[in-house]
Amino acid sequence: MASTGAKRFDRSIVDGPISGAVWKLAWPTVLQNVIGGMQGVVDHAMVGHYVGYAGNAAVGVSLQIFIVVIVFVMSLYTGMGVLVARHAGAQDHDRVNHVVYQAFVATMLLSLLVLAPLGWFAAPWLLDLVRAAPEVKVQALQYLRISFLGCAGTMTFFLLGGALRAAGDAKTPLRLGLAMTAMNVVLNVLLIRGVGPLPALGVAGAALGTVIAAFAVSGIGLWLMLSGRLVVHWPTSQSRRIDWPTVRQLFAFGLPAGLQGIAMNVAGVMLLRYIGSLAQSAEAQAAYAIGYTELFSLVTWTSVGLMGAAAAVAGQNLGAGKPERSAAAVRTAAGYGVSIAVVIGTLFLTMPRVLLGLFGMQDATVLALGTELLRWLAVSGLFISVALTFTGGLQGTGDTKGPLYISIVSQIFVPLGLLALLQGVRPLAPSDIWLAILCGHVTRCGLSVWRFRRGAWRAITVAPAA
Repeated sequence: MASTGAKRFDRSIVDGPISGAVWKLAWPTVLQNVIGGMQGVVDHAMVGHYVGYAGNAAVGVSLQIFIVVIVFVMSLYTGMGVLVARHAGAQDHDRVNHVVYQAFVATMLLSLLVLAPLGWFAAPWLLDLVRAAPEVKVQALQYLRISFLGCAGTMTFFLLGGALRAAGDAKTPLRLGLAMTAMNVVLNVLLIRGVGPLPALGVAGAALGTVIAAFAVSGIGLWLMLSGRLVVHWPTSQSRRIDWPTVRQLFAFGLPAGLQGIAMNVAGVMLLRYIGSLAQSAEAQAAYAIGYTELFSLVTWTSVGLMGAAAAVAGQNLGAGKPERSAAAVRTAAGYGVSIAVVIGTLFLTMPRVLLGLFGMQDATVLALGTELLRWLAVSGLFISVALTFTGGLQGTGDTKGPLYISIVSQIFVPLGLLALLQGVRPLAPSDIWLAILCGHVTRCGLSVWRFRRGAWRAITVAPAA
């Protein structure tokens, strides 16, 4: 059924050429991820210039921890994406609107009642867990606590983008992302370095700017949705009560993705522990924060955008009863991802010091470690781009358990097992960390392709919303 006056879903996603359907959702999503990711680049660049490499390390460590903690709430959006794409493929507006509203209510409850207080009190312990250097911990604590207190705005921004993309509208999230990035850049200039009567807040200013921008843009997005201007909206006739069966279904599909995210990011935290055990831990953490967290994001931003496009197109076509188009969409997205990874990898190999210099990296040891890391990541990007697009295909069609199992093997057992083995033989070197990252990505790529080609996702069904 379709709600009265609702905008029509884009039928070209299930009826038009596959390459066009994927590209229609991919380019705005990729561009949004790249531009949105520039917020982190701006944070790191300004912090690097005005605070130093310890500030860079503080932002990088804080973001790694923050993602680990909020990934449970974000698992809702994977479940939401599965249901929205299926119902959109079946042209059912009412069920799409209902699912998104239930995801929003659950997000608010979890963000305000769980994440904010938990993050505030657990932040010191979490920083000790990753063995943050003393000069890093002081600044990271401010960043973490501000991020947790303002997480409701960030979560709502992710929810809006995920819902609209799954429904076939990738341009509105792009516009919202542009607005958020522009606002964040302005706030960073004002808050990190200080202007006029505003004091220089350093790392805390970077966190505060992101939180304020997220709340402002999320408010605009909610207004657009409530006013009926988007393909997903909440009409006045829609019930505002919590529908627990739908919330349970969101978690049934989303929780494996959340556990997958936790596994991946716990692995990242454990990598930070290994980095913290190196002789030059602060310099290595700074190189990791810039090389992997920021510069490698040029690959992951685009691949995650393609992952979202693959998930939406595959899910909608499965909902429309066209599984062969779902499979073709994932292969097409993977081809786009590899092409982009080749270009970015070439930059890593040919101009590493220029790229690192953009973040104020001038310490000789940090530059040497960062250059070495980028060489490894130039190869690793090819594998992670394929892995992520096939992960999108699995998750978009409802197979969220497969990527969980794959992540446990590829992101925990393989890299951490390798490092534990090497550490038992000799002291670890930075190149051992970089090798472990590559091995994990190669494993994830192979297992993701294998799982998707098995085709078990074709038989997955979803229950109707209440």
